Amino acid sequence: MQSLTTEILVIGGTTSGTAAAIQAARRGAKVLLISEFEWLGGMLTSAGVAAPDGNELLSWQTGLWGQFLRELEIRQPGGLDNAWVSFFTYEPRIGAEIFQQWVEDLPNLTWIAHQTPRSVQRNGHQILGVTTEDYQITAQITIDATELGDLLPLGDIPHRWGWELQDEFNEPSAPTKFQVWMHRYPVQVPTWVVILQDYGEDHCAPTIPCPKHADLSLFETAWETYGGEKFLNYGRLPGDRFMINWPISGNDYGEGIDRVIQNRTQRTAFGLEAQRHSLAFAHFIQTKLGTRYGLAIDVFPEQPPRLHPALALHPYHRESRRIIGITTVCEHDLLPTAHATAALPMYAPNHLEPICTSIALGNYANDHHYPSGDMTLAPKSIEWGGRWTGTPFTIPYTALIPDQIDGFFACEKNISVTHMANGATRLQPIVLAIGQAVGMAAALCIEQSCQPRHLPVRTVQNALLTDPIAPAAVIPLYNIPLQHPQWHHWQTYYLDRSQDYPRSGYSPDDCSPDRPHSDATQETIQTAAVTNPLFSGRFEKVGSFFWIHLNLPIELSTHRYQLVTLDAAIDRQLRTYSSDTLISCSGKLNRSGAWIRVEFLQ
Repeated sequence: MQSLTTEILVIGGTTSGTAAAIQAARRGAKVLLISEFEWLGGMLTSAGVAAPDGNELLSWQTGLWGQFLRELEIRQPGGLDNAWVSFFTYEPRIGAEIFQQWVEDLPNLTWIAHQTPRSVQRNGHQILGVTTEDYQITAQITIDATELGDLLPLGDIPHRWGWELQDEFNEPSAPTKFQVWMHRYPVQVPTWVVILQDYGEDHCAPTIPCPKHADLSLFETAWETYGGEKFLNYGRLPGDRFMINWPISGNDYGEGIDRVIQNRTQRTAFGLEAQRHSLAFAHFIQTKLGTRYGLAIDVFPEQPPRLHPALALHPYHRESRRIIGITTVCEHDLLPTAHATAALPMYAPNHLEPICTSIALGNYANDHHYPSGDMTLAPKSIEWGGRWTGTPFTIPYTALIPDQIDGFFACEKNISVTHMANGATRLQPIVLAIGQAVGMAAALCIEQSCQPRHLPVRTVQNALLTDPIAPAAVIPLYNIPLQHPQWHHWQTYYLDRSQDYPRSGYSPDDCSPDRPHSDATQETIQTAAVTNPLFSGRFEKVGSFFWIHLNLPIELSTHRYQLVTLDAAIDRQLRTYSSDTLISCSGKLNRSGAWIRVEFLQ
């Protein structure tokens, strides 16, 4: 066994682990990244969820998440507007190539694949390092970025698994008592994503065999409400491929889910069952929707071995073991107050004046997956940009640090959140942002020779805001995107004066149409107007939703499309129009969603 020493050790090539390693190395620290698979990126790549949810609004596209989107737009032929579940869908391989290139560009970042943690070295309350199959690694800071929080039991780090009742954290959607199905599904169930290919109307795809003992009746109502075509377009990818990650009588799988945290043999057994379940669903789709649909090829690497290469490299785990942190994010920390945002997280260290501890932001609605069916959750959505979206919230720095352990950060879905709050904090963009914050904080701990709990959170916030490559927002402001000349001013303003943070989420220095745009914003608008097709027609408004009855382009002149936008200025302008107004706009046409994503209004 080889001995290695590093400043920062990241265990897990997941969404957050990849981000943490990149950010820490960009800051200048010596970093060792250990991954199980040959692809980096986790949910965004190797788990096959190439249709990320959340943080879609222009103002939320900051940090590594924003950099990732901009790189995808350059590299993905045909663009990202393919599905209706997400504004951004792409080939998983392209996402993996982006992360690999970023890692290879950093000489102080060493990446070793095909290794998993086997033990954790600890001295009292201090984590000293990790042993894998082939390496004994010592580090000043260790980051658990595994899919399931695997370092927590190995290091005897206090953690949670499963439900909390309402009387523990006073969460409005938490149950008041345990029910039988909650014991059966102690966490949100995972999905083993499978990719299908449309071989063409006049072609017959290879037959998808039905796994033995599969119960196809489980899938009978899968697209009953939507129809087959809309079901497939939910996760449409470029190249006439479809990401099958369907929650309604689909390929979510959670039977015996506790096995994933028992031992590797039991985890493997669960994984084989989840693969069979997804292949059975794929067989059902082919049987019901036509033999033109078959399993895709050349999507994922051949290794590790799976029942078919159209299956992702590993399951899409929605929930993990979760540390008991300095603070715990609860459902009420994510819910909107009287207006359209959650309250900023405040913490009073050593009984001093409370400070804002936000280090990452998200906006996804609280979304829980159980085969037993949907459960009623407190509302966390608003009508914005001509569609429904989630209200923004933030993650506090104190949720990344175990209450009693030093030399350690949690980073993936294993941060200190309740089971109920995990439904909103588990999504790919915010997990990427959490990883970036952890990587920055770890590098700062090395620079300042301090423990994570003693690192001033304002130091982390300032470093994120001023990062020269991927500056990241820590305060949610709908109307101040990264390109705005006052972006940094308003971010720091509300860190200093958190009591003045507008719960509407709108800074008074807004980007509404009657205000001049910055040169950078104006350049972006002009580019959008030139590079995107022009649409003209009669505007229709129903409540906060918008449509256009097209007269141009001619080939679409009989169509009615929904108008949506990710830009606050355009959202406000659309709200001023009356029905029957003639308008012209340019943007991206998404046939799966039957909408035009407006980027410029004339």
